[in-house]
Amino acid sequence: MKGKKCRVIEDYKSPYTDPFLIKEGEILMIGKKDSEWSGWIWCTNKFGDSRWVPENYLEIKGKIGKAKQNYNATELSVNIGEELIIKEEEAEWFWVINQLGKSGWVPIKNVQIIDE
Repeated sequence: MKGKKCRVIEDYKSPYTDPFLIKEGEILMIGKKDSEWSGWIWCTNKFGDSRWVPENYLEIKGKIGKAKQNYNATELSVNIGEELIIKEEEAEWFWVINQLGKSGWVPIKNVQIIDE
């Protein structure tokens, strides 16, 4: 899917306004698994900030997680009809870039791949 274009078929509004960045090797407190989206875990950093993180990006031991790689938890708000470029896929979400150059995660169910 990487590099393919997609079109938004259902609006998505991010519930988060502030960035949440994790560095490789960072230690996080592990919370609950997402009941709606398989493969995502609620994590809290040393500053008390929390966000969903892909389980695949973590080395988990009990309630402690260590980031295997850098991670940006930004979710992108999108509207029907927008065209996006897919950069990454993880646990039913795409990391995309919009036509204004903004990037973030959107649910795969909210977009449709454009055949070219």
